[in-house]
Amino acid sequence: MKNTKLQFFVGLFVVLGIGAITYLTLKVGTGSLIQGETYQIESRFSNAGGLHSGSSVLMSGVTVGRVENVRMEPSDFSAIVTMKITSTLHLPTDSMASIKTSGLIGDKYVALSPGADEAILKPGERITLTESAVDLESLIGKMAFGSLDKEKTTKEKETSAKP
Repeated sequence: MKNTKLQFFVGLFVVLGIGAITYLTLKVGTGSLIQGETYQIESRFSNAGGLHSGSSVLMSGVTVGRVENVRMEPSDFSAIVTMKITSTLHLPTDSMASIKTSGLIGDKYVALSPGADEAILKPGERITLTESAVDLESLIGKMAFGSLDKEKTTKEKETSAKP
């Protein structure tokens, strides 16, 4: 009898633990743990390079929001990133948004750098100063195999130097 009661409580504890882990996983994955009210801002990048919905938005290393949506603008083929920022953060209109990588091959996030303007961004406005993601694969390829432009300029110099 006592053994059955103990097994029941252990089973209940395990089920509650799994439920708590599932709940926290879903909350963290959607970025719902950002406390307080949020507002939405946008930024335009020429290359969003691996940034996706749910990525962090950081300022000075502190999480201040989440990426809500990444879409392509059909008129100029640029990436429009929609972010939800905590409402206690008042960004100047000349702030800068950069796509960075945590670690060498880590997740992408948006880093915000505040400007010095006295006017602040209103909900729904767009950050105009942006820095796109660095394409590590092409940088490594250029370092490993050299640039084709460098080879062309070297050959052009050699042919023009010959009489």
